[in-house]
Amino acid sequence: MEVSNPIPYERRHAIYDKANLWNKLSLTQKFSATSLTQFGYELAFLRKNPGGSIAVMLCNDSIATINDEGEIDTYPSIRLR
Repeated sequence: MEVSNPIPYERRHAIYDKANLWNKLSLTQKFSATSLTQFGYELAFLRKNPGGSIAVMLCNDSIATINDEGEIDTYPSIRLR
């Protein structure tokens, strides 16, 4: 009997609870993210890396990121798949 390899779980297609994502933000990220929501941005996902986490927010075709210190980058060098 041949056992096939399971298909790896694709996190990028998962639907996350927005409240759960907001709870994972640092306090400074929450302040910055709240200011971006006034311009129509929505929290899309968090990206963890060795240096901390980056919050990624989307507004139509625009992308903004927020680092752990709460610094907003409206022209990040990030690509979405």
